[in-house]
Amino acid sequence: MSDHDFDFEPQPGIPAPLPEGEEILWQGKPEMWALAREAFKIRWVTGYMVALALWRAFVIWTESGLAKALPTLVLYLMFAVGTYLLVLLLAYVQARATIYTLTSARAILRVGAALQVTFTVPYKIIEVAALGLQKRSKQGIGTLALQVPDDMRLSYTVLWPSARPWHIRHPQPAFRCIPEAERVARILAEAAQAKLNEPELTRTPVAGAAAGLAPAE
Repeated sequence: MSDHDFDFEPQPGIPAPLPEGEEILWQGKPEMWALAREAFKIRWVTGYMVALALWRAFVIWTESGLAKALPTLVLYLMFAVGTYLLVLLLAYVQARATIYTLTSARAILRVGAALQVTFTVPYKIIEVAALGLQKRSKQGIGTLALQVPDDMRLSYTVLWPSARPWHIRHPQPAFRCIPEAERVARILAEAAQAKLNEPELTRTPVAGAAAGLAPAE
């Protein structure tokens, strides 16, 4: 996953070198076509433009006849095709710029095409992970959303499209439209469980050293 726009990263999608003992378990990107359908609503937008073309052509046909209606229909259909291509381009740019990462300690989302931002979500603060799968997807495409504490104060606008849809007041970072989403969810669950069960080591002074006792010979 080479991307010359982000050569400052020690690894693609990683804002800084990983601490010792932390390793990458999975990396991926949104699937472009799925992102265009789910996040950018390309079918609805294009359908609206086509319906507008038909309605406009029908109005002109009833008023001025078929000879004037056909050029209008062609013109509006060209607008519809242009809109479709523009939305598809936006989805491509977003999918190319986005990298999702799971490490042994956290989830990392590098998002944004014009303004690149990296969000880090430690497993210990994830309250719920919700998996939504697209129907009839041969690649198992789905969205994995991470519910985090409200005090993180995330911006839905900055996160989008890597955010759970319609959760605007309390945004949830999401691995949006990723292939093999169930497998990724299992990796997340196992890594989070391992991290939560990891013992925490604390340093406490030794009684003899604290009292200034010399070691016995």
